[in-house]
Amino acid sequence: MPKVEITVPEHLEMQIAQMVEQGEFVNREEAIEELISTGMKAYKTSGPQDNEAEPGFEDDGMMGHEDEYVF
Repeated sequence: MPKVEITVPEHLEMQIAQMVEQGEFVNREEAIEELISTGMKAYKTSGPQDNEAEPGFEDDGMMGHEDEYVF
């Protein structure tokens, strides 16, 4: 399997670590692989979002943070 290096905001790393600690995933690698896979499936289903539909959306990020992504 190819290896990919990514940098994520600390709050996402903390959420991933918490899911692993709670037993939702065996380890970080499994968590990241599953979360990316789920996100890609959701993206394929809904397609790219039209930012013009919600004025100001592009300025505030997904949840008020420019670097936050919701899967």
